[in-house]
Amino acid sequence: MIAAQQDCPFTPVYDNIERDDTMTDSIRELTILQPDDWHIHLRDDKALATTVAHAAQSFNRVICMPNLVPPVKNVDDAHAYRARIIQQLQASDLSAERKAAFDPRMTLYLTDNTTANDIEMAAKSGIVQAVKLYPAGATTNSADGVTDINARVDIFEALEKYNLPLLLHGEVTHDHVDIFDREKRFLDEVLAQIIIKFPTMKIVLEHITTSDAADFVLAQGNQVAATITPQHLMFNRNHLLVGGIKPHFYCLPILKRESHQKVLLDVATSGNPKFFLGTDSAPHATDAKESACGCAGCYSASTALPLYATAFDSVGKIDKLEGFASRFGAQFYGLPVHESTITLINTPMQVPTDYPYFDGSSLTPLMAGEMLPWSIKA
Repeated sequence: MIAAQQDCPFTPVYDNIERDDTMTDSIRELTILQPDDWHIHLRDDKALATTVAHAAQSFNRVICMPNLVPPVKNVDDAHAYRARIIQQLQASDLSAERKAAFDPRMTLYLTDNTTANDIEMAAKSGIVQAVKLYPAGATTNSADGVTDINARVDIFEALEKYNLPLLLHGEVTHDHVDIFDREKRFLDEVLAQIIIKFPTMKIVLEHITTSDAADFVLAQGNQVAATITPQHLMFNRNHLLVGGIKPHFYCLPILKRESHQKVLLDVATSGNPKFFLGTDSAPHATDAKESACGCAGCYSASTALPLYATAFDSVGKIDKLEGFASRFGAQFYGLPVHESTITLINTPMQVPTDYPYFDGSSLTPLMAGEMLPWSIKA
């Protein structure tokens, strides 16, 4: 199946955007502060042996999504999940320095039964960084998500009180709404009303995919920010669909038009602190992705920085990468930026075709087998 996928032609974004090389002709090596990933899926149990090591290679803090089976619903669940992550970290062959630097930050899964006391406990826990709202049925393992957002007023009041950010999968899930319109409908019909009622609640609109979302975030105060994935900077729906369906480009929210992709590149590389790195790296075994009903999610944890560097360099803005990757997210969450650094070099690397996963399965990364112009210096 991998060979068949590679036979489907596509043109990467850095081949079809007119470059502005005036700022980056001389940049062959770039050292930035160690970055954080403000949206990642590590999954659980046997999957952690692969995903934790990949994430910890490049990132210090990672915000771990709570949509496990069963979900991370309270502080006790969060402590137990974090302990499983740390156990796999210590069992990995990463350096002692990387192990010491890696800091998985937990999130609670907001359900119809979450209480204000759960929010208070989370805010005081020292390990829970935010609370995640999935509209029920919006994406992978979202069946326990919120069915009536208007009924969660007490939770929003508690989040505002304890200054705990709300992370949003920003899509409506009505069957009659076109999948390409679901993000904009969420902004217009849901999020705008939440912000009016709770004007000081910190909100991160995760993995934005449209110019509508970028404009919405820009129009709000400093309490509203957004993360952007590498796939939404590098690809659009033509890459997913033209020449055959490429399952490893399928994610939710789904890739949109090229015009939206270009706006995302504009805001990500603008130096505006409201936009920062969140890979939404989501592992699914290759046979689950390459199936009659393939899973949603792109796996990028192992090559995220070269992917982002490639996207930023495609528009001549590689010098803006540090703010997006290493500073703005920490500033939004009220955390210190790191003192350690990582170096990217303008030397091509080939993305592995796959990684060993658990129980004899494999894991296919985003852009498997393709060449990237940037790599991480050993």
